[in-house]
Amino acid sequence: MKKTSKNFFIETWGCQMNEEDSEKLSGMLRKTGYKRTTVKEFADLIIFNTCCVRENAELKVYGNLGALKKQKEKNPDLIIAVCGCMMQQEGMAEAIVKKFPFVDIVFGTHNAYKFLEYLNRVKQEGKSVVEVQDKEDGIVEGLPIDRESDVKAFVTIMYGCNNFCTYCIVPYVRGRERSRKLEDIKKEIEDLIAKGYKEITLLGQNVNSYGKDLDPKITFAELLREIDKIEGLERVKFMTSHPKDLTQDVIDAIAECKTLCEYIHLPVQSGSTRLLKKMNRSYTKEQYLDLVQRIRKAIPNVAISTDIIVGFPGETDEDFEETLSLAREVQYDSAFTFIYSRRKGTPADEMEDQIDDAVKHDRFNRLVEVINGSAAKKNKEYEGRIEEVLIEGLSKNDETKLMGRTRTGKLVNFAGDGSNIGKLVNVKITKANSFSLIGEQV
Repeated sequence: MKKTSKNFFIETWGCQMNEEDSEKLSGMLRKTGYKRTTVKEFADLIIFNTCCVRENAELKVYGNLGALKKQKEKNPDLIIAVCGCMMQQEGMAEAIVKKFPFVDIVFGTHNAYKFLEYLNRVKQEGKSVVEVQDKEDGIVEGLPIDRESDVKAFVTIMYGCNNFCTYCIVPYVRGRERSRKLEDIKKEIEDLIAKGYKEITLLGQNVNSYGKDLDPKITFAELLREIDKIEGLERVKFMTSHPKDLTQDVIDAIAECKTLCEYIHLPVQSGSTRLLKKMNRSYTKEQYLDLVQRIRKAIPNVAISTDIIVGFPGETDEDFEETLSLAREVQYDSAFTFIYSRRKGTPADEMEDQIDDAVKHDRFNRLVEVINGSAAKKNKEYEGRIEEVLIEGLSKNDETKLMGRTRTGKLVNFAGDGSNIGKLVNVKITKANSFSLIGEQV
């Protein structure tokens, strides 16, 4: 390669952990002199950080890669890299190279920290690099991070998952659970506070399992209480919590610690105990509802969101009605609703009683109607309240207004001075919409 590339474009699909992975890739590149561009045509390096949780995410990758063929022909020095969870699937890296031979670098989640090494090899040797490790390395600390926001930041506390839900590909592509040391987590948060960050979201596939692999052991609740002591920290959130592992000491920590926000993301996946067992979720509908009740007793103003899958193999009309019943009873503030997507290599993919697509879509629409109804009802309760809002930036729909979020994660739009971005202000909620609030600063 004759040309020294200095502009890069990165596109990310998937969860918050993928987003943080991209921030690290961007951080590595910026440290070596690259500049980020939001226009693919201006890039000398294009990175696609992929997700494999649902089929639709994979199809988007294929479509976007196919569209790069002409750009590569016009600019042979363009370097194209594909990484992330999708590449960890058996045979996927080989399939990508075969279908899109113009791709220069393919790597997975376990060896992303070696990206600059792969990039230099392509530049120096002019040959493609395909390296996907089957097993995870130890946790690599100290990687530079190019944060998307100047106000709030993700901090990963653990990697991998040991749960093996029958529909989920994550344990196969992210590896086993590995917890970061308390001192490394605290140092990262302290550095962020020194740079002016106000809100930290702790990330992990199942944060409640944090610390089980450490010596000496430390529980997630103990971690939360230690983080709460950090001077200058304003807000802490976390995701994702597995219901089977959300213990009372975690609930008590949220209720008692000043920095912990009154918000919990608690994926239920189904309201049918029969299906939950088939999903290998390790709790019943009754246990989940009891957990929600205990959370609301300890944290009266808590907002609860969830994940729900529609159309899991073998889901009957009765099973789906159980899900609707649970959603009506819990009254979620919001929910990520998904149509079941078959994932090769998971037990659910081999199940014979797959659900017809038309049935899936009908059930999905009915569920969304219930979720939207409860979200609007929950938002209505905010009218007339004065809420602490962290100003994140200008409103996406009206740049004459500011947007921010309450401690419970509610989106608020209101008139204000752009110089206040990054500050915590009090806002009186004057009107509730289905998915956002309108207010005035007081």
